[in-house]
Parts: sequence; structure tokens; C-alpha cells
Amino acid sequence: MTAAVGTLGGSCLWSHPELGLRAVLDAAGSVRLGAPGQDQATLVPLVEVTATGHGRLWSGERFIETAIGARLTYRDHDTVRDANRERTTIRLADPETGLVAEVSLETAVGAGFLRSRVRLVNEGEAPLRLESVSTLTLGGIADADGGLDGLTLHWADNDWLAECRWREAPLREHLVPLSRFAHGHEGRGCFERFSQGSWSTGRHLPIGALTDRSGRSWLWQIESSAGWRYETGEREGAAYLALFGPDDAHHQWRHTLAPGEDFRTVPAVLVRGAAGGLDTAFGELTDHRRLIRRDHPDHRALPVIYNDYMNTLMGDPTTEKLLPLVEAAARAGAEVFVIDAGWYDDDAQGWWDAVGAWEPARGRFPGGIQEVLDAIRGHGMVPGLWLEPEVVGVRSPLARTLPPEAFFRRGGLRVTEHGRHHLDLRHPAARAHLDAVVDRLAGEWGVGYLKLDYNINIGPGTENGPESPGAGLLGHHRAHLDWMAGLLDRHPGLVLENCGSGGLRMDYAQLAVAQLQSTSDQQDPLRYPPVAAAAATAVAPEQAAVWAYPQPDDTADRIAFTLTGALLGRIHLSGFLDRMSDEQFDLVRSAIRVYKDIRPEIAEARPFWPLGLPGWEDAWIAHGLRGRDSTYLAVWRRQRPGAPESRALTLSHLRGVDLRPEVLQPATADATAEWDAVLGTLTVRLPRTDTAVLLRLGAPV
Repeated sequence: MTAAVGTLGGSCLWSHPELGLRAVLDAAGSVRLGAPGQDQATLVPLVEVTATGHGRLWSGERFIETAIGARLTYRDHDTVRDANRERTTIRLADPETGLVAEVSLETAVGAGFLRSRVRLVNEGEAPLRLESVSTLTLGGIADADGGLDGLTLHWADNDWLAECRWREAPLREHLVPLSRFAHGHEGRGCFERFSQGSWSTGRHLPIGALTDRSGRSWLWQIESSAGWRYETGEREGAAYLALFGPDDAHHQWRHTLAPGEDFRTVPAVLVRGAAGGLDTAFGELTDHRRLIRRDHPDHRALPVIYNDYMNTLMGDPTTEKLLPLVEAAARAGAEVFVIDAGWYDDDAQGWWDAVGAWEPARGRFPGGIQEVLDAIRGHGMVPGLWLEPEVVGVRSPLARTLPPEAFFRRGGLRVTEHGRHHLDLRHPAARAHLDAVVDRLAGEWGVGYLKLDYNINIGPGTENGPESPGAGLLGHHRAHLDWMAGLLDRHPGLVLENCGSGGLRMDYAQLAVAQLQSTSDQQDPLRYPPVAAAAATAVAPEQAAVWAYPQPDDTADRIAFTLTGALLGRIHLSGFLDRMSDEQFDLVRSAIRVYKDIRPEIAEARPFWPLGLPGWEDAWIAHGLRGRDSTYLAVWRRQRPGAPESRALTLSHLRGVDLRPEVLQPATADATAEWDAVLGTLTVRLPRTDTAVLLRLGAPV
């Protein structure tokens, strides 16, 4: 098995050989997680908890070294195994408060990842006001020499139109040596990243990594839509890692745990790449993402999606405008046609602050919206619609007819943001309203695809009685996930796309339920490549929807450029295809044929980046997938001063293999690719800037 549970005769309660981890019981009864051979002093308690009246033993910015965490002592543990998974639960108890922590450590057979979650139970006689709870802690992270100097820190900034921007720096740039011998204490600071408000990835991705000079890596992911934070710092000459859901200091989260009540943290996952650096670790994380998500046929079929919004109708659909696009999309090879925002807009003042009823606009569809939906089906495509379910415009009748308790409130006042109120899906009236909407669209209308957008950041959350805003936000998001799962239970063939102004809610709480993730709202095709190339760090490739919006005024190079970026993920085709020349349209149709040929391998492939994770201004960008039978590689060359016409890419997993690189897209490319099997390098030449190519490697010579 991948994890083995020891006996109490020794200090090891649990171990995971693939990760090189073990849970150690010390003489005082404390349980700590770390690598074998590490000094016990470098480790941190398995669970860290702050509560009002029970803070930290060493004050600062860190959320470790908590008083409760230091008091939690071992009670018992057990392991449950089935054919594919193994879950060990370690129970700890605090004798002072009566708080019990049940730590669930779950893995799969042969896997290089560990998923953790903590359940707290108050077995004491008094309420306990929680302010932070760790989901996973790990100590003793060090380079081969046993220190921090060889560790590199990796994190990802995220923003509207600029998602998945990975950065790296030596860990010592953020954790400088402090001459601990002179002070007798650790520092008070750490490197931290956290979310703010209801856009879980509005600032950063809930993912980070540490790598060492030998290529080993630690990669982590927090699975929360309602607040998360991670920190890494120095402890006794090694690094530690602590992963959290929402907390009081960053998210206004407090949770009163009455006697007999329990609380469950958000999940988090840890990946170890023993060799191969981040590519190997992201491959393991991709496997984990596929394992935890809800099964759905869309993950295997990968239909081509046309959406009328981006650089095309931009929220102004009508029957007259849509019908030519429907016909053209079908001829190009689309299998789903989505009518995006505006289909409900019959308001002279605009739809933004009037949404909520989700009824079709008669002025936009004189013959009824069913005329367009029937046309989509008549062309062999599945009809889809855009929906922003969690909001109600301030001018919508729903803002007056739904009860006040069905909306987010703070200080007794209904929250308003950018002309919208926010539904609290814990309230039965809010859920009944949205159930009725979706059952009408998916049931009566036969809509098979819903793009669920989310375009406001509502802030820290909602107060329902004495609850804190952050606790309200967590409660709403858990109800939101349950609502989405209920839709799929009632409509098993329905496909749900998760969109948050592009990629601003790109987390695996959402993506364990939704089938697709919008990666960006970026409308400049020359700015999209770093987002498209890095999307697989945040999303499994078959869930990563990338816009491809060729236009009739584009050159052949520009059409190929925007199409290529989507071919290793999920195509979100757009653009005025109906206005293209035959030659232009053939370029689109050819790219779609390529995609349909390779998509069976995308659903099982692992991502890699032969030039490293892309920088925002990089001239050359490369993203690949290691499939079952072939390796696929998308390469972009953008116009940047001094950028060469060719670039050598190292493909170490193919070193020594005789193969012939094949240009798949564009069909008329003048790109060249030369393979050196001895060195394992592929030299790609793109003679013109702002061009791209998709290659397949695997055909024998």
C-alpha cells in the first residue's frame, strides 16, 4: 500500500513512502508530520488552532505555534482501505478545552499525493470561539544539505485578464537569516498568500510550491471557494508549511463551536515530486484533481463549444444576429452553442442591475428564444445559456419579492455591490427560486449547458444572526456546491461551466462539481498565451476552457495563433465565423478537426512546460501534454525585442527515443521542428513573430 500505519511501540503512527512522510508521536503525546530523519524540533503540531482566549505561544504573523496546537495530544487512530483508496484518521484531544481534532489523511494506491481535512468536535462544557484552524501542516522541509539556502519558492498571482502568473524566488529572499542563536527565538514573520472576499482566486491561486536544487518539489493546493491562506516559514533551520481555510485576521471568519457541535475544515492536498521538478508534481496534482471531481461524460467527450460573447456579440444577442452564427459554428465543427449574456435583457436601462428573473427578452427574440434553441439543435449542437445565479440586480423584482433573509447582509443591512445583491443559498427561498429557474431552462427548454458566471466580489461574507461574515460566506459556498450537485442529480446530462469574470473563482471546491472552468476574459489574442499555457497548473486540461476568437479581418497567422492556444484544453470558439472568406473558414475547420483527433488523449494526459512556467512578457512560450501514445506541444513566438527565430526545448522524457515531429496546426505552417534524440531537445523555428504551432511527437521514424 502507499501508506502504512505503524504500531504504538515506536514513534511512527503513519507513513507514506511515495511522499516520504510520516506522522510521529513524541514523548509528550504530540503528533507531528514531517520527513523521516528530520530533527523533531523542525516539525510543527499536526493541527494548529487559534480560538478567542487561546492564542499563540509566540506572537507574530504566523498561525503556527498555537496554544491549543501545543496541547493537542494523541488519542487513537485507525485506517480504512478499499480497492483504490486509503484513509487514516488520527484523533487528538486538548485536555483544557475538551476540543477533539480528527485529522483525515487520504491517498490513493501508488499516488504521490496526500489529501487532508480536519474535523473539530467540542467535547468540553463551554463554547469555543474558533479563529483559525489548519487543514494540513508539515515541517522539516529542507534542501539536500539540510537547510533552506537551496529552496526555491513558487507562487501564482491572479487577476482579471491576467490569470495564472507564476513567480519564483529563492526562499531566502523572503525568509532572511536572523541569527537565531543570538536571540533564542524564531522570527515572527513568514511568506503568506491568501484570498480576499468571494473571488477565491481574485488575487492569487490557492497553490504554491517549494523546490530544491536536486529537482525535488513540494506542491500544495487548498480547495476552498470561501477563503484560504497558506504560509511557509523557518523553524529550527528547516522550512515548514501550514495550509488553512478562512480565518479571522484575513477573512473575518469566526465560528462558535458549542458543546457537542463539530466543524470541518476545507480540504487541502500535498504533492511530492521526487524528481523532475514541478512538471512531475503538477502531473500528480492533475491525477488528484481527476480523482476527486464528480464523474461526468463531458470529461471524456470534450465537445467543441462555440460561445457568442468574446469579441463577438458581447452581451447583445438577438435572433437575427445568432442564426448566422449558429449555422457557421455548426459548419466549423462546434458541438455546443452557448448564448451568452444578454438573452434576458428587455430593460431600457440595461440588464446589469436588473437581472434575477432569467426570462427571455421578447424584443430580442420576436419568435421566442425557442426559435434559436431549436435552430441550434437542428444543426446538431447542444444549446447552452449564460446565467449568473448568485446575484439579483437592485432593480429586479426579485429584490423586493424574496425575503430579506435570502440575501447577504452585514450589520442588518442588505449588501449591495456594483448594482447587485447576493443570494444566500442556505435560505430555502433563494434555493427554490434558482431550482425553478434551472429546471425551466434545462427541463422545459432543453438547455444542456449552463455557463455559471460570477462577476462581483461581495466582500467578507454575510451575517446571519450572530455569525461572522466569513462563516456566512463559507456556509453559502457549501450550500452553493450542494445546489450545483443537486442540479446534476436532476439533470445528469447537464454541463456546468464555472466562470468568475474569467478565472477569478478557479478552485477545486468549484471544479470538483463543475465540468469546465473559464480560464480568462482576456480579449487580446497576443496576451492570452501565458494564461493558456499556465492554465493546467490550476485546472485539469480537459476542464480548462480557452477562448479562440478568429475574426474575418485577421490574417492567416492571427487566426492560427488564436486557435492554437485552445487545442490542448477545451475550445471556447467565438468570432464572426459567418463573415469569413472560404480560405479563412477552412483554417478554423482544420483546427477543429485536429482537436477532435487528439482530444481522446487530452482527458488522460499530464501537463508539462519545457521552457518552464511562462512569464507574462515571454517571447517564447511552450506548453505540452504527455499523452498515452504521443506527446503534444503548443509553442508560441511573440514579438519581443531580440527574440530569436528558433528555440531549443528540452523533452527529457523522450530522450533516446527516435521520433519524427509532426506539425498538426496550422496545416500550412512554415514552422520547422528538429529532434535530437541523444540530447532530448526539440528545436522549433517560427520565422515570423506572433505565430504559433501545435506539434505531435511520437510517430516512429
